[in-house]
Formats: sequence, C-alpha cells, structure tokens
Amino acid sequence: MPNVTLVEAVNMALAWEMDHDPNVVLLGEDIATNGGVFRATVGLKERFGYKRVMDTPLAETLIAGTAIGMATQGLRPVAEFQFMGFIYAGMEQLVSHAARLRNRTRGRITCPAVFRAPFGGGIHAPEHHSESTEALFAHIPGLRVVIPSSPQRAYGLLLAAIRNPDPVVFLEPKRIYRAVSQPVEDTGEALPLDTCFTLREGDDVTLISWGASIHETLQAADRLAEQGISAEVIDVATLSPLDRDTLLCSVAKTGRCVIIHEACRNGGVGAEIAASIAEAAFLDLQAPVVRVTGYDTVMPYYRLENFYLPQVEDIVAAVEQVIAL
Repeated sequence: MPNVTLVEAVNMALAWEMDHDPNVVLLGEDIATNGGVFRATVGLKERFGYKRVMDTPLAETLIAGTAIGMATQGLRPVAEFQFMGFIYAGMEQLVSHAARLRNRTRGRITCPAVFRAPFGGGIHAPEHHSESTEALFAHIPGLRVVIPSSPQRAYGLLLAAIRNPDPVVFLEPKRIYRAVSQPVEDTGEALPLDTCFTLREGDDVTLISWGASIHETLQAADRLAEQGISAEVIDVATLSPLDRDTLLCSVAKTGRCVIIHEACRNGGVGAEIAASIAEAAFLDLQAPVVRVTGYDTVMPYYRLENFYLPQVEDIVAAVEQVIAL
C-alpha cells in the first residue's frame, strides 16, 4: 500500500471511478493535456482518452452548464475549476440549475455531477487564488459541500461524491495537496458523506474544524495534552448537510467547544455550528463557544498570509480561554 499525497489520492479516486464506470467524464481548463494546474488529473487523458478527459475554454459558466447538461443525460461529470476564486462565474448554474433539478422535476431528473476546486490559502498566491468561501455553497439547498483533510479522506469522499445522485461541490485544500502523505489502499471503497469524523477522543473540550485547518487543530490538541487538557478533534468533512448529531454529542460530553476555520469570521460555517450548539446543547455548555478564524478581509499577500490563517498558538489560546471559565 503506497504512501500518497492528497492530490495523488484525488487522481487515484478519479482513475478508479473512470475505470469502473464508463459514464464518468472529466472536464475543465487544462486538465487533459497538462494534467491540471496542480496535476490532479495527470495521466488520465492518456489512460482514458480525450473523449472522457476534456480540456475546456477559459469559461467557468460553460464548464458548470456543460457538466449539468451531461448529468441530466446519464453521464457522471466531474468538472474542475482551477481555483475557487474562479468558481463565481459558474455559481448561477450551480445555484439556479444544479441544486434545483431534483426539486424542479419532482425527482424525475437529478444532477449527479461533482464540481471540484482547489481552495484556501497557504501557497502565497495572488488575489482570487486563496478563497475560502465554502459558506456560500453550504447555504444553498440541494448542494452538498464536501472538504477532505487527508489523502485517505480525499480518496474515499471523492468516490462517494462521484457516486452520489445529486450535485457535490468538492473543495480540495491546496495548502496540504503535497504537505502530508499516508497509505491509501486503492480498493474503490468510499467513505460516507454527510457525517463528521472524530479524529481524536477527548473529555475537556471539543475542537471542530475541516480542510487544511485540521492539521493545526491536531497539533494544538497535542500541545494541550502536554498541559493535561484532553481535546476531542472532529473533522466536519461534509459541511452541508451538516452532521449535527456528532457535534452535539461531543459537546454534551466535553462541555466546551472551539471552532476553527480559515474562512473569514462573518457568516462562516463556524457561526452556523455555534448557533446549532447554542440551540440544542446550551445547557451542556460550561463556557461560551469560541471561534478561531480568518479575518474579514481578502487574503493578504505573501508574508501576511500566515498572520491571517489560524495558527496552533491561536487555537491553544482559545482553548485556555474556555477552560478558564
């Protein structure tokens, strides 16, 4: 079983599903001949041919609309947007059509399409290349929003997304595309959607995160353990629909909660989680829920990027705050 990176796990999942389902097709800018800007689709055109791995014009509205049309006609398209910052041109198609097809046709037509996009900061890219606007899509009924945080979860969740009968926005944290590797068995076994993953058991505080921030969260849990603080770490993974039961059960056990995400604070998914905890687990709380997030600004360039992104020290300080209350 080889050690693979997250981007390699994405490639493995795409290859497996294309090998086992002839209706799976890929489309996007530079994904065929060049293998994508991050090389997530490298080698797939050579293996499956240009009719199943298609380069598109520089036109995100076309990419989204074409994928939706394909999905209504029996195909299972996986469309790539080069960066999340370029996805907005295709949002009208996603919101007005992909998300509504099942309801609009009373179940006669569904949209089994996956819309992939690298997202988040951490690679010192210029404007429009470091977006973390997952909350925009989590707000839309009919869209699933899935974010892997490791190679194993990228592989299993992408397989599940492709097999799902409804549209999935699959956001890949590019900061950890090649930062970590782990064994991934290429068996075609999917992981469940719509469920959180408890990565670490704990009794004193619940740490909730997703995507690349999971790694700082786990490092913070290690540092807290040295202080005798037992932190439970939960990877949300599917932001919509949200697995509230797992989150509420954990908070009921620990009585304290810190939510970590790199997206800006205002209107973020962390606010929705905090509201859910306040509504359903208020009497279990021993301290207010605290959020550790990015700032309400566009991602700054280069040297200020690490200042924007939540750091291990920020998470530890937030936990110390809630433990002291």
